[in-house]
Amino acid sequence: MKKKAFTISLTGNPVINMNVIPGHFTTSHFHLSHYLDLFDLKSNAAIARNVAVELAVPYIHSTPVDTIVCMEGTEIIGAYLAEELRQSGRSVINSEREIHVVSPIYSVDKKLIFHSNVQEKIKNKNVLLLVSSISSGATIKSALECLSYYCGIVVGKSALFNAYPDQFKKEIHSLFTNKDIPNYQMYRPDECHLCSNGYPLDALIISDGYTKMNQ
Repeated sequence: MKKKAFTISLTGNPVINMNVIPGHFTTSHFHLSHYLDLFDLKSNAAIARNVAVELAVPYIHSTPVDTIVCMEGTEIIGAYLAEELRQSGRSVINSEREIHVVSPIYSVDKKLIFHSNVQEKIKNKNVLLLVSSISSGATIKSALECLSYYCGIVVGKSALFNAYPDQFKKEIHSLFTNKDIPNYQMYRPDECHLCSNGYPLDALIISDGYTKMNQ
């Protein structure tokens, strides 16, 4: 698979790039034609800082933010994003404002919840939601339901990758979309064209990596 991999860079900031591997992949919800490696964007401090600068653009001059809620391992980016939003400047609305960076946890019944000492950073606070990728939409839907339950005021939603740019264009600020990846496709398992054309699954996508189906 890796021999077919290619790299896509963000227009205007080539330091931000992701490796893309074509193939036949499955998640718990969908089959995908490509695996997107976002790990470096979230774990490399220098790159994560650049990512935060780009993600701050829609909010820095107009959107008050009290709390950044990070999903799917985006905490490093979230910390840099808070720093970027708090920079000094007369036109920076959150200049030197106190911004908390938090993450929910999963309860025993697989529901997103916040610890009791974190809930006060959500209730009636201006919340910016940060996710790694939007494919099935399940993660962001669960996160929004959780924030609603704890009375958070969602003032912005950002993602590193968004597979639904047309549907969410006005709501979610994304670095990359499916339009950046040639022939990117996502299928329900019972409607997968790759399966119907006899292509075996290459790997199972789990969190920030994948496991090959045939070693």
